[in-house]
Amino acid sequence: MKKKLRKFFLIFFIFIQFESIAEEKNYHKELITDWSRIFPDQNRNAAGPKFFKYIIDKKITYKDFIEFNKLYCAVSGSLIDPNSEPDFLYAYEIKTNEKICGDYYKCCIPCSCDIMKYSEVEKMKYEFLDGLKEFYVFTIKNPCNKEDFPDRVNKSYFCDGERINIDQVYSLNGRIVIGLLHKGRSCKKEEIDFVKSHRVTGRFCELRNNTPLENLEKGMGDIFIKLAR
Repeated sequence: MKKKLRKFFLIFFIFIQFESIAEEKNYHKELITDWSRIFPDQNRNAAGPKFFKYIIDKKITYKDFIEFNKLYCAVSGSLIDPNSEPDFLYAYEIKTNEKICGDYYKCCIPCSCDIMKYSEVEKMKYEFLDGLKEFYVFTIKNPCNKEDFPDRVNKSYFCDGERINIDQVYSLNGRIVIGLLHKGRSCKKEEIDFVKSHRVTGRFCELRNNTPLENLEKGMGDIFIKLAR
C-alpha cells in the first residue's frame, strides 16, 4: 500500500511539474516572432515605445506585462537577453520632481545614463486580466514638432503630423510612454546615495551626461537624446 501511495505521489508531482513548464511562456521568443509586425520597416532606432504599445495592447496578466517589459531597451529599441540584470537608478517624477527609484533593463550602459537625464516618470494605472494595477513608466515629451527630429528614427512610428500617433505608441497625459520602471517607488536617501556613487549610474553617467552631444559615440549616441530632450 505504501509503495502504491509513493508511486501515486511521484506521478502526481511529475504531472504538476510538466504542467507548470507547459504554462511557462517564452516571452523573448514571442517578441522575436512578432518583430516584423512591431517594426514593419525593421527600424527599431529609439523605438522602445513601439514595444510598450505592443505589449500593453495584449490581453495579458500583470505578470506577463512585467516579464515582457524586461526584454527591450526603452532608449534604443533593441531586444535584451532574457538573463540580463537591470541597473538600479532613479528618474524624476514629472508632477512632483521627486526622485523615483527602480530597476531598468537596458541593452548597454549608456542607455541608463540617457534615460536618467532625458526622461521623466509618471504613475500609470491599467486594467489587466487579473485586475487594475498601478506602476511607474518612463515618458518623454511630444517630439513631433522638432525641427531636428533624428532622421534615423521612423517619425511615423511616433507622430501623426505634430500630434502623437496613438495608434503606434502609448500616450499618457500628452507624453509618450517609452518603457517601464520596474519596482518603482519613492527613493530613500541611501538609495539615492547608492545610485550617485555607483560606477555606472554615478561616475560613468556623470561623465557621459556632461559630454557635448556632438561628441557622443557610444550607445544610441545622439539619436535618443535628440528625440527626447
